[in-house]
Amino acid sequence: MEIINALIDKIYAGSFPVGARERLLSHIRAARDTVKMPRKPHWDEKDVVLITYADQFRESEAPTLQTFSRFYQQHLQSTFNLVHLLPFFPYTSDDGFSVVDYHQVNPICGEWQDIAELHTHTRLMFDFVCNHMSAKSPWFRHFLAQDPGWDDFFISMPPATDLSAVTRPRTSPLLTPFTLANGETRFIWTTFSADQIDLNFANPEVLISMVDVLLDYLKKGADYVRLDAVGYMWKTPGTNCIHLEKTHQLVKLFRAIANVVAPGTVIITETNVPHKDNISYFGDGEDEAQMVYQFSLPPLVLHAIHSGSARALRQWASSLELSGNTTTFFNFLASHDGIGLNPARGILSEPEINALVRDLALEGALVSYKNNPDGTTSPYEINVTYLDALNKQEDDDETRLRRFLLAHGILLAFPGVPAIYIQSILGARNDREGVRAAGHNRAINREKYALREIEQALAGENWLRQQIFNRLSALIQLRTRQPAFHPDNAMTLFDSENALLILKRHRPESQDSLLCVFNLSSRQVEAHLPEMDKFHDVISGEKVDGTQPVQLDAWQFMWLRG
Repeated sequence: MEIINALIDKIYAGSFPVGARERLLSHIRAARDTVKMPRKPHWDEKDVVLITYADQFRESEAPTLQTFSRFYQQHLQSTFNLVHLLPFFPYTSDDGFSVVDYHQVNPICGEWQDIAELHTHTRLMFDFVCNHMSAKSPWFRHFLAQDPGWDDFFISMPPATDLSAVTRPRTSPLLTPFTLANGETRFIWTTFSADQIDLNFANPEVLISMVDVLLDYLKKGADYVRLDAVGYMWKTPGTNCIHLEKTHQLVKLFRAIANVVAPGTVIITETNVPHKDNISYFGDGEDEAQMVYQFSLPPLVLHAIHSGSARALRQWASSLELSGNTTTFFNFLASHDGIGLNPARGILSEPEINALVRDLALEGALVSYKNNPDGTTSPYEINVTYLDALNKQEDDDETRLRRFLLAHGILLAFPGVPAIYIQSILGARNDREGVRAAGHNRAINREKYALREIEQALAGENWLRQQIFNRLSALIQLRTRQPAFHPDNAMTLFDSENALLILKRHRPESQDSLLCVFNLSSRQVEAHLPEMDKFHDVISGEKVDGTQPVQLDAWQFMWLRG
């Protein structure tokens, strides 16, 4: 408890009431005595995460968690050993990220017993939506009703306050007017939307309430806890209000609490920002997040395949600093959000980013924008399925399949724990009808399915879906059998022509290594392999003579063992 007390002192500078502190510590001690489920102590090459909604598959009159659990056991369990359930709580907007009640399961999905049953088949990652909650939540209703004790739970600001320095991920107003019970209008801080009310962590009672949420998730068995939009937690007008020191201290506090209550729990931060800011959430490697989302990877892989050049991807990958065995990256290409562009800034030039945005928009992608401090707007993310992002509308399905597998071959080879979005493993295309129905761009990559229809598609009614599902599943399973892909293992990048990306993953003080060769172009390319004479491609099973140039077809890749 010493670290926890020290962090409270740092965050609140002596203003945390003695009684409130003892109440918080008593909750932590009680949870520590309650949690009995052991966590996996570390990560390894067998760890691959499936990202999904709890209501992804539907049957009539069945809770969706029960439907998902059966689908997972039948189709996914041999491929993924950890499932990230996107927010499965009651909500009012943003497909779950405007939480009404953190402690309840959405009745459409089921109940906590359904979470527990799924947990018997896989480890689980919960979303901790720690920055904001629904405007329809009981907490915010207490605030609007001016009930005692709720006045400072949320952040009120005079509308004339100069907030021009605040970093914005949206074009919506930062302050939203609400009317209190006495008729007074208050302008409330809403970083993401008028239905997502930011919490005021400067109030000790907010911290206690949110720690109770974290403790509840640990008691319910969360193996990984994802801190959603965590960079915005602490607000200080006059600053950019992102990545503030007290935000980092809150993350350290959550980590320290998890260490006490459920050792082995992985805290993972979601910060869709440039790489340098993103990795700052590793702290000193021991005290903050164990994992950070590798947000630069999705746009850089996309750019590499679009341009047929590994130049930017190779340069960035060569600069990655791996921190040994205490932290690692959470690698992904697609998620429930769009493909973030901020993490590519400073790696790709602005003309390159704008060209990528323009090309994808011409092929049916949607673009979301953010406000800049100077009053301008910039593209913030591309809203599209990753399958359609990689391809043109005129491409044939064989081309789509080859590019898609190439992208995931890169993902699976990079240091870190890989995560695959459910829409990717299902070979989803852009859901324009979903956008029209939901009224927001992100719905393009959030399609939900009737169970019978998706099973029929995977059984062969949809060739592309079936091929992507079968071949990507097989590739992931192959990856889990390669010790060289352990997240902690080193990566070496080799110089080559820009059409090629050549990297080696290797275990320290071991001969176990894999040489990974990727042709990012639409033409056949000749690769000169470094270091060894004879190789075995673990993907195709073929032997490769490293003394001779190796011919790679368009979008072909190899994982070579010496």
